[in-house]
Amino acid sequence: MGNFGWHDGGVAAPPLHVRSFGPDDGVPLLALHGVTGHAARWAGLAAELPSVRVHGVDLRGHGRSPWAPPWGIEQHVADLVSVLDALDLERAAVAGHSFGGLIAVHLARLAPQRVERLVLLDPAIGLDPMLMLERAESGRTDEFFPDRAAARVYLESQWTAIPPHEIESELAEHLAEENGHFRFRYSRAAIIASWSEIARPAVPPPAGTRTLLLPAGKAELVQPEWVAACRAELGDDLTVVDIDAGHNLFLERPAEVAAPTRAFLEG
Repeated sequence: MGNFGWHDGGVAAPPLHVRSFGPDDGVPLLALHGVTGHAARWAGLAAELPSVRVHGVDLRGHGRSPWAPPWGIEQHVADLVSVLDALDLERAAVAGHSFGGLIAVHLARLAPQRVERLVLLDPAIGLDPMLMLERAESGRTDEFFPDRAAARVYLESQWTAIPPHEIESELAEHLAEENGHFRFRYSRAAIIASWSEIARPAVPPPAGTRTLLLPAGKAELVQPEWVAACRAELGDDLTVVDIDAGHNLFLERPAEVAAPTRAFLEG
């Protein structure tokens, strides 16, 4: 498995890999990336939140965290509770993008005493099972690149609205070499499992959880029925701010995402 996975040999898994940004005494924010993502993607948004201590996490199966299964939501929640313990955070705000938003909601439902409030950035929740099957089937084969230039061309074709400096950061942080080829640091098996979890029936955050929802207007991923369920469950504890961006809204428009996030976290 080279540099890309982790085998425990029967020993308990180590804590997840965490990248922290911002002042040590800032408002703590646990930040969860989406499918194929990693902790360092939060650097740009963190720079727009000068009073916030952002703790980005490589989820299980991603980046420099353990790759060993299980990869279900319950395991991700257990991992994150361990991360909060390791950071000595009894309670913290939690931000989640895409699949990370799904995990954040379930963290709030399964361990509500650990979640102070939620920031959900275009969360991927309760999506069409047939679409998720298509995504899983298309992702079964590992994707290797002959060199960094080929990986850059691929990423530029996928991230057409993302600034060039974010593409360079992604290549520097997330691309690694294996046996003369290059690939991004995530487990294909874990990604396939993630698509299955995204197809679970949608559930809202639990009542009483202050929640900021930031749908990406150009992605049309957040389902109106789920937003209605959130309004019914949360009432005045739900704030919705639409962002005119694609799915990777916090990479594409960090300042626009940061403004309501900062007001929400500091309010």
